[in-house]
Amino acid sequence: MNAPLSDAHTFESRPSDPRLAQWLEEYPPAVFSERLYQSIELMERYSIELAVDLSRRLNLVDQLGEWRSADELCHLLSFQPRFKFALCWILERLVETGCTEARTDGKIRSYHLRHAPWQPDLKRLHAVGLNIDPANAATLDLLDHAASLYPAVASGEQSGDHNLLGPGGIPLWLNYFHNDNLTYAVNNWVGAVLAADRLSTRRTIRILEVGAGPGSASEILLHLLAERGLLPRMERYLITEPNAYFRRCGQRKLAGQYPKLALQWAALDLDLPWNTQGIAPGEFDLVYAVNVMHISKDLLFSLTEARSALATDGWLVIGECLRPFVNQPIYPELMFQILDSFTSVRTDPEIRPNPGFLTAEHWRRAFSRAGFRGAEAAPDIDRIREVYPHFFTGAICGQNTVTANDPESSRD
Repeated sequence: MNAPLSDAHTFESRPSDPRLAQWLEEYPPAVFSERLYQSIELMERYSIELAVDLSRRLNLVDQLGEWRSADELCHLLSFQPRFKFALCWILERLVETGCTEARTDGKIRSYHLRHAPWQPDLKRLHAVGLNIDPANAATLDLLDHAASLYPAVASGEQSGDHNLLGPGGIPLWLNYFHNDNLTYAVNNWVGAVLAADRLSTRRTIRILEVGAGPGSASEILLHLLAERGLLPRMERYLITEPNAYFRRCGQRKLAGQYPKLALQWAALDLDLPWNTQGIAPGEFDLVYAVNVMHISKDLLFSLTEARSALATDGWLVIGECLRPFVNQPIYPELMFQILDSFTSVRTDPEIRPNPGFLTAEHWRRAFSRAGFRGAEAAPDIDRIREVYPHFFTGAICGQNTVTANDPESSRD
């Protein structure tokens, strides 16, 4: 999709395609700005530079004089089997640089070094990112921290979950999930616009939010509902998050901003039956989630549980980091793919061929298989990706058209 890169000293990003502005006109201009476009281009390049750096730190370069598969490399370098997903991402990023080539025989993909990669200049690129937008520090810092853990995670000396989600990582995640960080907040805006559109004609509004984290998605949704005059219709907004620290952070912030709203907080495990966790069938008009459904261990189970929680004509709306094309590596994966919760999932060739982020097509199929009607993605991802293959955000919605007690609602 892109020409091979030459070296780390020539980061240049062309202006965005003017057609993007036409396809994104329903969103606030400050969201899909030229600043965001340039930031994403920088993050893509920065993650490639980190992959080049990791290829040396992990001794991959020394092993790629011959054709090697990811499985062979894991065996030769004594990497943990669960590191294979992250290893494949590094190898595919090397292919993008032009220093490595790949071939596929049947189901086995192998890699070979064409020439040694350059020495990355991460410090200079980091400064470029801050010059584009000082708020990019949140994403750059988290990328750096995650990459620093790769060698120890690959060898099994450390756990990605323990280090990334432990005390040292929590401040980085709080900065990353903040709405000042536009490279993440764009997901919140896209989901909120679609959710508000689906709620606009309802006389009363009851919302269940799943996996709210520290509340940045809730904050944008409430802002948009207030802007559209929909808050007086809200009867209930149940905000769920299994991490107690994140949940308390969100509660402090949102209860202070909206003291008169019927906001509630609770924990909810996506992977357990929702009706055993206080979620009654048919109770909500909207089930809402931003960047959480992709970590469901069984995606169809979680989607079906969400549909059971909806009124007969209720909507599920999810904001997700989207993979524009199948098997395309994207920069946010570097931060997540060493987490067991990201990779330890049930795959399915039709709706979830790989752990982690999915394409819009996979989400539409998953919604349909879970019994939702009118599954669609917004904005028009299919057109956008043809002119801009680094567009990684979108929202998917589907409507529940059978009652929670209908026998048909339990089908797979």
